[in-house]
Amino acid sequence: MRRFGLSLLFTAALTLPAYADGVRIEAPWARATIAAQKTGGAYIALTNNSSSPDRLIAAETPVAERAEIHEHRHVDGVMQMREVAGGVTLPPGQTVTFGPGGYHIMLMGLKQPLAKGAKFPLTLVFEKSGKQTVDVTVEAAGARGPSTP
Repeated sequence: MRRFGLSLLFTAALTLPAYADGVRIEAPWARATIAAQKTGGAYIALTNNSSSPDRLIAAETPVAERAEIHEHRHVDGVMQMREVAGGVTLPPGQTVTFGPGGYHIMLMGLKQPLAKGAKFPLTLVFEKSGKQTVDVTVEAAGARGPSTP
């Protein structure tokens, strides 16, 4: 009987849908900058494939002295940009999009201009999912999103 129970448990496990655990990073992009510009922004879409919340807590890149998680928001009719204390919560099964006018990765102290067509690595640090590195594609200075091939 015990063997039958283990066999049934194993068969049930094989028939369950496969879910990738952790956070999926999609559409990483940035806007081109001009020579004198020392700040830039990187944008992404983060989908939490886990059954529990996760949190983006930090970002790192070799193209800038530091990278911070920021957000734009309106306060008393004035647009403000601030670092997000404690990071951004990623609810289970949902996508959080970082884009112009909202959440973004602020690149501070750029070591060189971000040139259209270039790529650079961006490492995102998650509270539960650990570190993941993606290549960010630099789009035109006024881009509103990543280009599609």
